[in-house]
Amino acid sequence: MHQSVLSSEVVRYLRPVPADGTIVDATVGLGGHAVALLRQYPEARLLGIDRDEEALSIARERLAPFAGRVSLVEGRHESLIDILKQQQVVTLAGLLADLGVSSLQLDDARRGFSFRFDAPLDMRMGRADRKASELVNTMDALELETILRQFGEEPMARRIARAIVASRSAGPIETTAQLADIVRSVKHAKFGDIDPATLTFQALRIAANEELVGLDRFIDDAVSVLEPGARVAIIAFHSLEDRIVKRAFRRLEGECTCPPNLPICACGATTIVTALTHRPLVASDHEIAANPRARSAKLRVAEKVGWEETSSSEF
Repeated sequence: MHQSVLSSEVVRYLRPVPADGTIVDATVGLGGHAVALLRQYPEARLLGIDRDEEALSIARERLAPFAGRVSLVEGRHESLIDILKQQQVVTLAGLLADLGVSSLQLDDARRGFSFRFDAPLDMRMGRADRKASELVNTMDALELETILRQFGEEPMARRIARAIVASRSAGPIETTAQLADIVRSVKHAKFGDIDPATLTFQALRIAANEELVGLDRFIDDAVSVLEPGARVAIIAFHSLEDRIVKRAFRRLEGECTCPPNLPICACGATTIVTALTHRPLVASDHEIAANPRARSAKLRVAEKVGWEETSSSEF
């Protein structure tokens, strides 16, 4: 079973305001965080969103003991506002988004996320997403290089992209093993390093699922429907995601983005939230030992301004 990362931290920070309001788990996955929140806050309701049909089926079974307090919807978190309208939810008592890939996706060879298995090169989180095989077999070398450099921060992006294009001239690249072998033929492993194919697989997964598209707008949308004093908590797993979250929170805190030579602020900076984690929270050594995938998790939390009560502001 997938182990939800930083679960105790999420529960501690994401206390609902009001107590009987609706918390959104915008990437509910297998429901681990949802279970913890529903147990800790017995008056709260929860709306879970996920694009993965298989994950939702498991979450539905896991959350059955909380029937009457839970609604689950298949969809992308970027469609938050539309989903809230469909569910007739006006404001939120809190929102969580765990942007990581679930164990269900990584450990199921059929899904094609991992080079640990020889499987079809799929990587789709949802039915509407593009397969990674479509990208590697249709994009030209420059497009592939851009994806590898931008989403994988791969230093050998150009050579790997050219190797992919050259290899597919003999036939389409259809499996994870084929792609991993192509990357390893260009980028050789050094002792103690991660597998040479890691960054390429990360980049293609992000591109295929459009994981970074709309993340900034999603954060704005989430904050716009929070009750005053309610909180948004986002868990990122790589620097690209975390950078977007950090910058969005700073902007919503009212950080001026005007050029330094302007005599007065013209960007309209307004303080909408207060960041509660100026540095991201990370997993403890104990959690990492129990769940190594928690090693790269980073949790940031912000609170919408306007709440007068201060008795529970210790977190």
